[in-house]
Amino acid sequence: MKTVVVKCGGSVLKELSDSFFSSMKSLIADGYQIVFVHGGGPEINAMLEKMNVESEFKNGLRVTSKKVLEAAELVLSGSMNRKLVRMLEDHDIPAIGVQSSDQGILQADFINKEELGFVGDVTTVNKQALELFLQAGLLPVLTPIAKGPNGTVLNVNADHAAGAAAYALAADHLLMVTDVPGVLKDGELIPTLTATETNELIETGIISGGMIPKVNTALKALKSCGHVHIVSGKNPFYEDGKWDGTLFNKEETN
Repeated sequence: MKTVVVKCGGSVLKELSDSFFSSMKSLIADGYQIVFVHGGGPEINAMLEKMNVESEFKNGLRVTSKKVLEAAELVLSGSMNRKLVRMLEDHDIPAIGVQSSDQGILQADFINKEELGFVGDVTTVNKQALELFLQAGLLPVLTPIAKGPNGTVLNVNADHAAGAAAYALAADHLLMVTDVPGVLKDGELIPTLTATETNELIETGIISGGMIPKVNTALKALKSCGHVHIVSGKNPFYEDGKWDGTLFNKEETN
């Protein structure tokens, strides 16, 4: 079976359209198994504000104290995960929410406990457990919360979690769902990019602002998956066997 890993940030979840879910169903109809990894940054920020806990980032990673971890687990494993599972089931896609620290679905080690606190980098994925869900016809919806050493749980970057899952499952495609159709130049979608072409577009300012970290993440993900796409959660991204969005290729073009 072909496998697709879908990563969706928390800010995009509320914008997912019916056509997005139609594309998900088209993938399933065409024989793809799907694993979903979600974030929840804005919702975690809101929860921390309610708890009067300050939020700090270093090198793009959220510094995670025990209080921040408590808020992250509450949001990610609670409201966000349940919301996404219900959205999938409302569109007749059988799904199951998974707290990724359970059964070591995702296992991680501290990146730098002194500087970042309870933040980890995924070291192992329980491929067998994920395959059991897929064999049962269920779409697992994973939180970016991993099992850490000595009974701890760790907050992990959702992009990294999706990349690790894609690598472990030898996924055919990794989709990074955003609020834009893909990488644009003069308002037109760029259908394919290599690393060299992407860096040139960054240098010339065509790729700028919030798109820069998205494309850099896509390029990093190429190490774990042969096909990496930036697609829109507002529009169909797969119809009649054809992909939309921007595809990042490992091979340089002549």
